[in-house]
Amino acid sequence: MSFELHPQLQQDTTHLGDFPLCLVLLHRDQAVPWIILVPKRAGVKEFHHLPMVDQQQFLIESQWISQILESQYHPDKINLGALGNMVPQLHYHHIARFTEDEAWPGPLWGNTAGIRRSDAAQQYTANVLKTALAQSDIFTPA
Repeated sequence: MSFELHPQLQQDTTHLGDFPLCLVLLHRDQAVPWIILVPKRAGVKEFHHLPMVDQQQFLIESQWISQILESQYHPDKINLGALGNMVPQLHYHHIARFTEDEAWPGPLWGNTAGIRRSDAAQQYTANVLKTALAQSDIFTPA
């Protein structure tokens, strides 16, 4: 079985690039900056199903994403989540949250207008994040 990105994640995101373990995806929802890491491992649904070496690599990659969101957007809080109720493929949301965002203080799921960024705004945001991620020697842009 080879790794394939779940169709819902393909539909909802833009591929920014790759870390050694994870795809780096930018969610299209315009409510907040929202990056999703997807380990490139076929059939994995739970974090604890990853080998320990992959879990450690994930933490390195997650740290990069959290630092990028913090340095670029100065959020009040960074939310991390891996629900997987709708998309069973293991994926972790990294979300920059602000006290003035439309869902604060609740979760984003089901609490935003669900408006997608325009193609131009998505491309601009993707370019900003790719430029920041290029500081990492383990990131390869898409």
